[in-house]
Amino acid sequence: MPFLIFLLFVSVPIAEIAVFIEVGSEIGVVATLAFTVLTAFLGVVLLRVQGLSTFARAQASLDAGEPPVEEMVHGVFLAAAGILLLVPGFLTDALGFLLFVPQVRLALGRRLMRSLAGGRVHVYDTRPQGPGSGSNAPHGPSVIEGEVVEEIDEENGKKRPGNPNSPWKP
Repeated sequence: MPFLIFLLFVSVPIAEIAVFIEVGSEIGVVATLAFTVLTAFLGVVLLRVQGLSTFARAQASLDAGEPPVEEMVHGVFLAAAGILLLVPGFLTDALGFLLFVPQVRLALGRRLMRSLAGGRVHVYDTRPQGPGSGSNAPHGPSVIEGEVVEEIDEENGKKRPGNPNSPWKP
């Protein structure tokens, strides 16, 4: 994983520079720079409009007593889109504008959740253990092992209703 991150940090700027050179040679330096500034400006405008809309939907979900999971996914990808559009470059701009498409965000979010689901989860109990329960307790924190259970129906991609008797429900 560290090598993959290193590879991205090296290859993306090199690819961006190559595209800048090609585009600049076709349309000129001034037009290339103007286009780069224009995409950053459009990105800020789109981020504001879609971000406020997402925030309003999240607030409505919270008011209805539901967790705004889908809105949070949208928010994370919108933030990534905004960052990509502020970074100068045509490749990052293309990825940023792609993340402004709600269906793309949802598909990426579902894929990310599927890749994270089913893994092992360690929950640490940080309360003091042992006699006296002071800060010098002889036993370390308890480890509770479990598995992530995906709550999305595979057939229609919608959330399954949870257990109404669950202690984790608000």
